[in-house]
Amino acid sequence: MNEDPRDELLDVVDRADRVVGTAPRGEVYRLGLTHRCATVLVRDAAGRVFVHRRSAEKLYAPGTYDVFVGGVLGAGESYAEAAVREAEEELGVAGITAEPAFNFLFEEDGCAWFCDVWTAEWHGPVNPQASEIDWHGWLTDDEIEQRIAGGEWRFVPDGLAAWRRYRAWRAGSPA
Repeated sequence: MNEDPRDELLDVVDRADRVVGTAPRGEVYRLGLTHRCATVLVRDAAGRVFVHRRSAEKLYAPGTYDVFVGGVLGAGESYAEAAVREAEEELGVAGITAEPAFNFLFEEDGCAWFCDVWTAEWHGPVNPQASEIDWHGWLTDDEIEQRIAGGEWRFVPDGLAAWRRYRAWRAGSPA
C-alpha cells in the first residue's frame, strides 16, 4: 500500500536555507512554507539529456515536461542523499553518482523552495518509475531549447528556471 505523498514529513527552512521546523508535505504546499528539493540533470554517453513528462498524478505541475529528475527532501535528508535517491528512483537504476552544481531559491505564487542542482552521467539502460513519469527520451541541448522556444511543450516551472541557470553555469556565468 502506497503512503499518501501529502503525509511525507519535510524540513521547513528559512530564507537562508536553515531548518526551522518540519511539516507534512501537504501542509507545506498549502501554507507555502519554504522547503528543499534536489534536482539532477542526467546525460547519457552521447551527451544527451534525460527528459521526461511528469505523471498526471504529481502534486506539483502534473503533466509537464522536465529536464531534471528529483524531488523534495524528506525531513533530515541531505541534498546529496536526496539527489542520488531521487535519480535512482525516477530512472529505475542503481549506482548513480551525482556531482553538485549550484543552489538557488525558486519562488512562485507565494511559495518558495531551495533547488539544489546536481549533474550525473548514466550510460546504461533506464527503467523510469511509472508512477512518476509518463514519457521519457534523451534529447540534445539544442532539441530542448527548440521545445522551450517554440512553446511545443509546457515545462515544469522550477525545472525551467533550473535549466536556464544550468545553461549559464555551464557557460561559466554565475547561476
